[in-house]
Amino acid sequence: MGLFSRNNNNSSKGNGNMSQSLRDEKRKSDLIVANIDDAVILIDADNIIQTFNPAAATLTGWSEEEALTIDYRSVVKLGDEKGKLFIESEHPFYKVFSSRKPSRYTKSTITRKDGLTIAVDVSLSPLIDSKGYISGAIAVIRNVDDQRKQEKRSADFISTASHEMRTPVAAIEGYLALALNDKVSVIDDKARSYLEKAHSSTNHLGQLFQDLLTSAKAEDGRLTSHPVIVEVSGFVEKLAEDLRFAAEKKGLKLELVKDSRASVSPLLYAKIDPDRFREVITNLFDNAVKYTDAGKISFGITGDQSVVQFHISDTGEGIPKADIGHLFQKFYRVDSSATRTIGGTGLGLFICKKIVDLYNGKIWVESEPGSGSTFYINLPRIDTKKAENELAGGPGSTISPQS
Repeated sequence: MGLFSRNNNNSSKGNGNMSQSLRDEKRKSDLIVANIDDAVILIDADNIIQTFNPAAATLTGWSEEEALTIDYRSVVKLGDEKGKLFIESEHPFYKVFSSRKPSRYTKSTITRKDGLTIAVDVSLSPLIDSKGYISGAIAVIRNVDDQRKQEKRSADFISTASHEMRTPVAAIEGYLALALNDKVSVIDDKARSYLEKAHSSTNHLGQLFQDLLTSAKAEDGRLTSHPVIVEVSGFVEKLAEDLRFAAEKKGLKLELVKDSRASVSPLLYAKIDPDRFREVITNLFDNAVKYTDAGKISFGITGDQSVVQFHISDTGEGIPKADIGHLFQKFYRVDSSATRTIGGTGLGLFICKKIVDLYNGKIWVESEPGSGSTFYINLPRIDTKKAENELAGGPGSTISPQS
């Protein structure tokens, strides 16, 4: 009896210590959540707000007392980057319950209680219990309004400055071209060499301004695009032929690689803006030529039921593994003797990615130093019958493969 009582007392004391420990841990977590600069909002499986920290109150304009124990849809009014509120099925909280996966929305807005719209980044995670049921979801919402406004001001400045500076640069290019025209002026060989260098530098400057303008538009959603149904295989083959001269001028071979599994090239349709997609292919091709001293440039296009895949390969020096993850960032350039000698704006691949993103595509590179590089583009494939029906649907909708 005494032994039993002693064990029982020890057990009670142990349970008491455990309960105290759990209470201490909860106080610690509550303290951390209360002092986080980002809004933290926890909802349960019935869509009721259970946690609402001070930062959430500041962000939304709702006090903790008002927000707790009511439906999140009355408080957390999220929308797209233009401020248009999500319908219920598109709301991040709704989607995290249906997908059962963490998600992030980097270009969203929240409408406060007073009607003010603020730019935010939203990260959400489902809370899944030991039985696999979703017991709730937690959102961490960061106010990025000042950051977005600063980015817009920077983009507007770059856009305006680039546009204004293109006019005098174009005039300089014109005058230099006239000076180099034998029918207009007579100059000696030494003066001609100076003018040719000046003309080349002016062309480079004009391209820089154009790239800056395009990148600014790509960042703030002003990049124009007029997608239509295109038979991509024929389109790219024709474009490759147009670009062949640039490769051969440098002593490089241009090779068109076709799918060996098919005796007849399949029709591969995608919905793209031909002019924009031409920019992407031309940029990748120009890079391949610039960074390849000997060997060949290979074009290839293939597809399956859902994807059209295009690739362009070179036999250049390749790209270090540490640089591959940064290649499509704005102004990023691989730090090597080749890039320093060749020059460039550091915007080409950034623009390529932005254009490919317009068509829900994917662009990436595979490379090994000393073994060349291969850039891939995946585009959503449109079923042949559906594409041909749409192309036959009305005037102005058809794009010839030879465009």
